[in-house]
Amino acid sequence: MSDRSGSGSGWGSARGRYGLALAGGLLLAGAFPRWSYAALGWLAPAVVAASAIGASPGMAFRLGYAAGLAQCLAAFSWLLLIPFPAGAVAGWLALSLYLALYPAAWVWMARVSMPEPLADGDRGADAPLGGGACSSWGWAASSRWAAQCAFYWVALEMVRARLLTGFPWNPLGGSQFEMLSLIQVAAWTGVYGISFLMVWFSMALLRVAAGWTRDARSWRSVVAVLYPPVLVVVAVSAGGFYRIMGFPAGTRPLSMALVQPSLAQSLIWDAKESTNRFHGLLELSRQALAEPADVLVWPEAAVPNVLRYDEGLTLPGVTNLAREHRIWIVLTADDAAPRFAGAGEGEWDFYNSAFLFDPEGQLRAEYRKRHLVAFGEFVPLVRWLPLMRHLTPVQEGFTAGDRPGWFALPPGDIEAAPLICFEDIFGHQVRGHVRPETDLLLNLTNDGWFGHSAAQWQHAVNALFRAVENGRPLVRCTNNGVSCWIDPVGRMNVLAFGEDASVYGRGFGRIDLRLPAAGEQWPATFYNRHGDWFGWGCVAISLLSLGIARFR
Repeated sequence: MSDRSGSGSGWGSARGRYGLALAGGLLLAGAFPRWSYAALGWLAPAVVAASAIGASPGMAFRLGYAAGLAQCLAAFSWLLLIPFPAGAVAGWLALSLYLALYPAAWVWMARVSMPEPLADGDRGADAPLGGGACSSWGWAASSRWAAQCAFYWVALEMVRARLLTGFPWNPLGGSQFEMLSLIQVAAWTGVYGISFLMVWFSMALLRVAAGWTRDARSWRSVVAVLYPPVLVVVAVSAGGFYRIMGFPAGTRPLSMALVQPSLAQSLIWDAKESTNRFHGLLELSRQALAEPADVLVWPEAAVPNVLRYDEGLTLPGVTNLAREHRIWIVLTADDAAPRFAGAGEGEWDFYNSAFLFDPEGQLRAEYRKRHLVAFGEFVPLVRWLPLMRHLTPVQEGFTAGDRPGWFALPPGDIEAAPLICFEDIFGHQVRGHVRPETDLLLNLTNDGWFGHSAAQWQHAVNALFRAVENGRPLVRCTNNGVSCWIDPVGRMNVLAFGEDASVYGRGFGRIDLRLPAAGEQWPATFYNRHGDWFGWGCVAISLLSLGIARFR
């Protein structure tokens, strides 16, 4: 099996291959905010895989790793804005080095599954990219390989969403958030269905490019590889358009006042500023309530101190505001509880919690965050590696909650499912928060860690797919950008603040929702009822396919 990866010039040289792989990785990064060139997501997998045509499996893995590293370093450069320089650089590099393993594994899988003529390359002058042989590698083999690569991609996204607590940030399908008709397939397959279609098309396109020839009959045979993915994309988009047109509109109104304090993370960490920033939050809230609303919403990290045990500042401030304006309030704050009756100092657990207060100032419901952020809310492996503490200003870890929560909003029969921080990027977890009577998802988050960057937009577009998957509107209240509401078919309605109308600014906004009438429910989605059946199917097919390839 030839490996044309020498040190010379041209596409087949090692330098040419790595250049192509790096270009593919940057194209992948460019498909997401802040660049958001969605079309690049359909081309990038083909560019990355093209670098491995004719390469050995080991070289293919290294090329994929180079592509993944380029993608991650570019897409996650906002990590460098964390106001803790040592941890910012270490986190940026460590996360990128880890996540690059997934594209590396995918390119290796694609390479070992290549039928031999394309894998070894065709020496024909009419075969660009180094691989033709369309007469010996026919339509069936070409189509099968393109689909196999799509299965592999989704299987790896499934693993990435779960392994080591999971990090499903920027799945390939997430880049298509503005293609409303296409993304409706997420109501059946989750966001993974979109990733599958994109990779399937991209690899079919690669096969066309690799097998192009001036012979008309062979050209038609190769181009036919594109027909199945194109037809499926068209059919899915048509079905999505039909879903959008037929999705029912709600009739019951719910008005929500969202406050965005835009607090710098360094200010949140400064205990001496707790009083000033809390009074500023109260003043901003009073301005927001100059126009009546049903619910006032504060984002994560807006409230200092442990709420229920801070009777000198935050708890009276919240209860007095609720009574003064006869308003329901949803907020997040730190909470604590003894591990057992009579627990002493050091025997309490701390939680990142969401709370619901009624117009009498009474606490009506609480939800404890279930999915914690590594190095932001806990330090992994700290018992065995104490030096890990020096990578983050977080010294004491939170405890994870063990169940979903639901808040009954006025007039008492509107049910909201609260999510805290990046919990809204975990599709498999969020569906567990949505039961038939749930009317909306409510995310309270703090993206102030990352300044004014692409992180806020990437978070928002990742969260958008939870609305489509579950057929529920999603309201997001953030510390700084992107406060918005997303309707059940994925349309994002963004709030902007300040004189320059910035999503990162300080201010308040109003959202007026229309929910199902009392006694009615949103239509249930297939994904919400059955979960990641498509993703797990891709995992099973990938394992079977790799087993067959190994056997052969």
